[in-house]
Order: sequence, then C-alpha cells, then structure tokens
Amino acid sequence: MFRLAWRALLLLGAFYFVLPQPHAFAQTSPRPDAMRETLRALNGVPCPDSEFTCVTLTVPLDHFNLADTRTLDVVFAILPATGARKGMFVTATGGPGSAGIGCCADYYTSFFARGLTEHFDIVFFDQRGVGLSGGLTCPDAAAAWYRADWRGDTPARAQRLRDAARTFSSACDDESGSSETLKFLGTAQAVQDLEAFRALVGDEKFWLYGESYGTQYAQAYADAHAEHLAGMILDGTVDLTRDGMAYYANAVQAFNDTLVATLAACARNAGCARDFGMNPLAAYDQLAAQLRAQRQKIDFPLGTGRRAARSFHFGDLESVASSEMYSEGGRMMLTRALAAYARDGDLIPLTRLLYPNLGVDETTLEPLPDATWSDAMYYAVECQDYGYFTNDVTTSENNFFAGATAVEQSGLRLASMIWGDLPCASWRDSSADPTRPPHTTAPGVPTLVLNARRDPITPPDSARAVFENLDDGYLIMQRGGPHVIFGRGVKCVDDLVNAFLLDDVLPAARETECPGRVMDAYAPLAPRHATEFSSALAALQSAETEIYYLPEFWYWDYATLTRVGCPFQGTLQFRAQGDAVLFDLRRCAFTDGFVMNGQGDYDAAQDRFRLRVDVTGAQNCKLKYERVGARSTVAGKCANARVQGAAPFDAPIPSQMQNHAPLRPTKRAQP
Repeated sequence: MFRLAWRALLLLGAFYFVLPQPHAFAQTSPRPDAMRETLRALNGVPCPDSEFTCVTLTVPLDHFNLADTRTLDVVFAILPATGARKGMFVTATGGPGSAGIGCCADYYTSFFARGLTEHFDIVFFDQRGVGLSGGLTCPDAAAAWYRADWRGDTPARAQRLRDAARTFSSACDDESGSSETLKFLGTAQAVQDLEAFRALVGDEKFWLYGESYGTQYAQAYADAHAEHLAGMILDGTVDLTRDGMAYYANAVQAFNDTLVATLAACARNAGCARDFGMNPLAAYDQLAAQLRAQRQKIDFPLGTGRRAARSFHFGDLESVASSEMYSEGGRMMLTRALAAYARDGDLIPLTRLLYPNLGVDETTLEPLPDATWSDAMYYAVECQDYGYFTNDVTTSENNFFAGATAVEQSGLRLASMIWGDLPCASWRDSSADPTRPPHTTAPGVPTLVLNARRDPITPPDSARAVFENLDDGYLIMQRGGPHVIFGRGVKCVDDLVNAFLLDDVLPAARETECPGRVMDAYAPLAPRHATEFSSALAALQSAETEIYYLPEFWYWDYATLTRVGCPFQGTLQFRAQGDAVLFDLRRCAFTDGFVMNGQGDYDAAQDRFRLRVDVTGAQNCKLKYERVGARSTVAGKCANARVQGAAPFDAPIPSQMQNHAPLRPTKRAQP
C-alpha cells in the first residue's frame, strides 16, 4: 500500500511551494543501536516470515482495575533504525480486527522512504485479541452473517435479520472462545498496551500514525497520553464524537455519493460508456431493482473446468459495491463488472468479486483462513467502543431498528450497511454506555489530518471536524481519492508526511488540497466473439488485459497456487516463481471462439508479459506474444500463414501494488 514518493514539496493541487516551518519537536536521544539493545534485553525473537523482531509483553487484562491480577500477552514488532536514531514511528492499522504485524509490517515498510527506516525504529503491533496477540477469530460464523439478507423492510425480513444477528453473536462467541476476555478488548484498554510498550522502551515521546480505525486508536491514545507524542498522523479519520448510528448514517450517504461519482466518471469515459451501452447509474439501479425482486441464477465457471449453479442476490450486490468503493482501483473493478451485466446480462464478474470480499473459496464456498483479519475482534472492539446495548436484547434491537429503518427507507444506495452493527445488540459484554467522547485536542502535539474527498467510510466532514478541534492541526485533503491516502503514490500527500516525520517541517498552510481522481483508468471488456478482433495481436492484448483484471488475480496474495475458470471455457492457473508469475492456460477462452492452450509469465520488475499459446476456435494459430513496457509484439502462424506485428498496448496496466486485498467485513464498512 505504501509507495516511495518522497520529493521536494511542490503542492500540485494548491499550486504553491511549501515553505519550511520549523517546529520544536521533542526528540529522543539519537543513540545508535539503542533499540537493538532493548530488544536483546526483552528477549526479542524473529517475527514469523518477517524482517521484524517480535517482543511479547504481558499486560494486565484490565488496566483500570489492578486488583484483577489476570493478564494477557500483546506482541509488538520492531524494525530498528539503520542509522542515527530519531525515535519510534508506530503504526496503528485499520479494522478494528486487522493483525498489524501479519498484514502490514513488512509490506508497508518495504515501500517506506529510506529515511524512515534509517532514522526511525519502525513499530507495528497486533492489538490485544488479534493475530499473535490472541488469535480470536470466527470465520464460519462471519461467512454466514455477511451473506444474510440485510433488509428490515418487511416484518418477515426484519425478523430474519434479528435472528441472523443473534445467531452470529452466539456462534462467533462459541467459535472464537473469547468469552472471558471480550469486555477487555475495547480501544480504551488497548491503548494502555501501547503506553506500556513505550514506557518499557524508555522513549519519552514517539510519532504515531493511525489509518482508518487506527485514527480512533490514535485519538484515544492522545486523549490519555498526549504528553508522550512528538507528532501524530490521522489518515482516513474517524470523528469519535458521533454515536454508531449517526456515524453509519453519514457513511451511507458518502457511499452513495461515491458510487454515483464513480459511475458518472464512467459515463465521461468513451470506452466505459461504450461497454455499458446505457447510462451506468441507470444500469446499476436496474440491476438493484431486478435483484430486490428476485435472486438471479448463475452458471459459474470453476477452476476444475466444470461449472456450478450459483445465485446472486441484492445483498450480494450491496456487499460487492460497498467493498469496492474504498479505492480507485476497486471502483474501476466494480464498474467493469457492472458493464458486463449491462452489455451481456453477465453476472459472473460481479460474482467473482463477491467471493474475495466475503473471504470464501469460490470453488467450495468455505471460509478461507486469514491470520491477518478477525471478524470476532471487529465486533469485540466495535461493541465495546459504541454503546448500542441497553441491558435487554429485545429493547436494544428495537432501538437499533428505530434508527436504522429511517436510513434504509431513505432511498440511498448501499443503505444495507446501516445494519452492520446490529449484532452489538446481542453481543456478550457489549457496552451499554452511549456517551461519546469530546473531540480530541491533542494539546502540544502537531497533527496531520489526512482524508480524501471521496472516502466513503470516513468522509471529509469527519476529518474536518477532528482537524478544527485540534490544538495544532493541519488538514491535507485529496480530491477524489481512496480511503487512506498516505503511501498511495500521490506525491503531494507523501511529501508532506515525509517532511513532517524526517525534517520536522509542517505544511505552510493549515489546509492543503492535493490532486486525485475518483477511479483508475478504465480497462475495456474483451469482445464477445473472436470475429470482433482486428488481428491476432489485438486478441492477445485483450487476453492480457482480462488476466490482469480477473478479480481472482487482482486480489491474489502473490503466493498461493490458484486455478480459476475462464469465462467461456477452460481454466487459468497462476503461481509465483521468485519475482515472476507463471500462467498455465488450458482451453481458456476469455472471448468466445478464441481458445488458448499454453503458458505465460509476468515479471512486474521488468514490466514484461509473455504468452506462448496454441489457439483454436474461429481459427487455428500458434503464437508468441510479448509486451515490454507500452509496446507489444506477436509472431507465429494462423492457418499456416505467417503472423507478425507490433503495436502500442493501450489498456491500463496495473502495478503489483494496486492489487491489494479488499477490506472486510463487507456489507458494512469499517472505520
């Protein structure tokens, strides 16, 4: 997710240079190897499959009642500074429910500017209860809950929704075995674990970056321990003063607006509009109405070469659409899948997107193990942090329905996410305190507040409300943009953050506008039939594009051997070999009448893609295809006639870093 983009501070959006604005940052003593000495003293061990060193802290189960002598273990991962040490740079990741060490530590750090790893001890952690700090999880219960019908618009559906939420609460509790610790997993307890770590290391102050839910965590830490922060960065910012219902009502509006903006951007793009053949927003609304009335049956292609009877319903559409709204790339993927429906009535691309967002195997429909995410922890924290419970499950549910029904009836698209926190009404040890904290002031702590204008889950008004109440805040807003903007390759954003951390330079203005876009460049759909190709080269260029934008490849982990069904027939297998990806195509057809058998490879470092295939169908060919950079070539024979050609590759080529895993849970979004 993080990329290198540290340069001179030219703000492309605001059209002025940022002038140095010195600030008296408190700094730790730059002792070389200070952290390495600490890690040895704390019996640090290598983190699993990582360059980081892991330290396990035994902390009180209840930091606020020391008469309770129970404890739990929390794991911190540290990458010591390679040069003169400035201090610690700590990242609080999103969710709640992400395992910061497994999901992000090495991955994020590999794209940090060299100065960060040279002068800062880089710190990630698995929050109490998740990953290496407890491993509480309930994937089976979660998979059932996220595919439930999240509608309460009739008495029968409302009762089924209540039953599904209660079933999930009980089943997740049983599956995770977390009953004894649930009431101690909220953010207020978790920030004390970080404070214990800071005290143990011995740094008087450190720098804290929070993304998404991590901004909630960071603000809570600042409220409790502002005196120990040298600087803070809030990215995708949660307004803690809103109660849960108000928060998600605001998010529903933002998701609707981002979806509308995405499809409007498609309408302005010639290729996207051509694939739809109708107004893109009208196509979405047409499909939503069709699915509201009746779920649709699908003949889904499997990696076994067979096809399976599947269904796609209204809740699935809202799950996919809300999940893909988080990023410009996801929005393009959704648009492309909707275009397939509008053009051909084809729901397979949307179904392909559904499964990785649900976290299930598309062949077996069984939950996929994911050590970096926990739905149990999502609700354990959410139901502690927000007071939905009123000491009686039925009353709590009725109160929830009273607030959520108005949102559901608003006519806004993606309104079903308003039901996401309904399990908190029946969750064991859910908080009954509806009180929300005042705005964080973070006295004496220079704070950058980052947000995108098209962030659907933490909309810009949330960031502004936080910024306006800070003692020393700076607002950096990106036009368009994803949820969480640091490290996404926008120079304007990354340079400001880098200068803040490395050079103690604050933005020249309290508010900065950075450039951005609503969605990535559109990749046109493959032609329906081989007779529509102008040449063999065009056909193979189209095949390359289809491989890149297969949801299974887009969201691939670049490790697991994976085989998927091609749209018309056959299979595609991909696997990693070093830095390259190897492909095996067996009677694979992305376009009817263009059937490929053969192999290929993709080397992102060389920006090179190759295919060596025998083609059958509309004609018989033996072809070698290669793209290097923006130029592609083909050589071979078709019907015993020589084929040779070269042409620019016009479709957008996603970088490996764009193919990041979707945020979960779906159907509702995470702060």
